[in-house]
Amino acid sequence: MISAGDLKSALIELLFAIRETSVRLIVGGGFGLWLKVELVQSMAKATLLKEWPEARSTQDIDLFIRPELLINPEQLKPMALALNNLGYQVVRGAEKYQFEKCLEPGNAARSIKLDLLTGPAECFQGTFVKTDQRRARPNPSVGIHAHPVAEALTLEEGLLPVTLKDRGAGEPWAGVVLLPTPFTYLMMKLFAFRDRFPDQNKAFGQYHALDLYTILATCLEEEWDLACALRDRYRNNPRVREAGCIVKDYFVSKDSPGSLRLRESPYYRKEFQLDDFLSALRQLFNPC
Repeated sequence: MISAGDLKSALIELLFAIRETSVRLIVGGGFGLWLKVELVQSMAKATLLKEWPEARSTQDIDLFIRPELLINPEQLKPMALALNNLGYQVVRGAEKYQFEKCLEPGNAARSIKLDLLTGPAECFQGTFVKTDQRRARPNPSVGIHAHPVAEALTLEEGLLPVTLKDRGAGEPWAGVVLLPTPFTYLMMKLFAFRDRFPDQNKAFGQYHALDLYTILATCLEEEWDLACALRDRYRNNPRVREAGCIVKDYFVSKDSPGSLRLRESPYYRKEFQLDDFLSALRQLFNPC
């Protein structure tokens, strides 16, 4: 199996390979939340909730590429070269926006996958980037595409820097990645939860429900203030209104389907502040 330490080492390795470029990576997904928990624990700052879940395992790293890099793809060439030099192979059927590297030849369970994502397709209107539901393709091609995420409309707002240090045998080195603001994270996870809710192979969305709780549990005071400001700024956006409908359908009370999925998670504990979690969701996403 892949550990969080394996993912962190792989990310540091990639950061080192692109250290002399202008590429700054935004890390989302479960591993981004793992990094957030690790960071907030080290800061000793007050968070929205006191009871946090145990960090869940994942084998993927979701890397968001800022739209401007796809619009000006020359800047992405060193990253494409780095992925090749580090031994990553394209994932069949998702060429150029999913890459995989096996840490132990012949052992598929020891494989790390990188998912390359970006902001909504609307970011590329009037540019040379070609988009469809699956991918944003730079023009000219540089060997990297990215999957557009329609819900990430605030992707570049309030990014939180995280320093990753190389503790290997070589010379000390540190690289920086960026984490999305909780509002952005919640938007993406609400839609992901709804998509996974009927899927038995994805534990009926249990992990995404847990992630929603983790996002709010580790939310810092200044991040909550920004989330409220983004709520007010984007309250009329169709996707934000749709997020409110998801909250209404799945997270309006303790007996709602999303709350039940959270309580079914193997990571759930009776000490979790479920009422406070649901109240915070309703405050940010007014149920439609």
